[in-house]
Amino acid sequence: MRKSLFILVAVVLLLAGCATGKITEADYKKDVLLQTNYGNMVLRLSDLTPQHRDNFIRLVRSKYYNGILFHRVIKNFMIQSGDPDSRHAHGGQPLGEGGPKYTIPAELNARLFHQKGALGAAREGDDVNPQKASSGSQFYIVQGRVWTSGGLDTLEEKRLKGAKLPEDHRKVYITRGGTPHLDGNYTVFGQLISGYEVLDKIASAPTSKGKDKDRPVYDIRIIKAKMIKRSEH
Repeated sequence: MRKSLFILVAVVLLLAGCATGKITEADYKKDVLLQTNYGNMVLRLSDLTPQHRDNFIRLVRSKYYNGILFHRVIKNFMIQSGDPDSRHAHGGQPLGEGGPKYTIPAELNARLFHQKGALGAAREGDDVNPQKASSGSQFYIVQGRVWTSGGLDTLEEKRLKGAKLPEDHRKVYITRGGTPHLDGNYTVFGQLISGYEVLDKIASAPTSKGKDKDRPVYDIRIIKAKMIKRSEH
């Protein structure tokens, strides 16, 4: 009887944790599924950025992202979501300022860079945020573009002020593509595992040129975000 009661209490506590966004050890072995009206994408969070990882898991667990739009889309650059104000936003409304009342300290790691499919944390600019702290909820997924070796040389010389990209990163930017000028400035905390065709489809969607600049003309919505069993990729 006592053993059965213990098991029942443990199950109740586990379910309560799932409902409130509490992290379980099992979550660290799972991926994140984003179900959108354009198709599904699967993200794998990095253990090299534990604060961003845990924050994202909590938000997914608490259903924070359900119903939220991809409110900023720029072809050959990235797609951005995570603004809770977008959930019930009317057409033409500028978005991108919403989120929880906290930021996450930057977790810049040279092993995580802005290759295609990289999951990064949006943030305020350096003028008001020199520590490069991340938004509590807004994120982006890199589409980027494929670079030539000469193009990267020019980027290093002019935009990176002579800083050199690691050779292994250059190879990825030349073959798979990405946005190398963001490296070292925004925290990358995961990678797209599947759904690259959905990323490209969203990135190619028509967007506004008005006061809601870069917002898709037709809503692109995260129907549901949830933790799923990790499969081999």
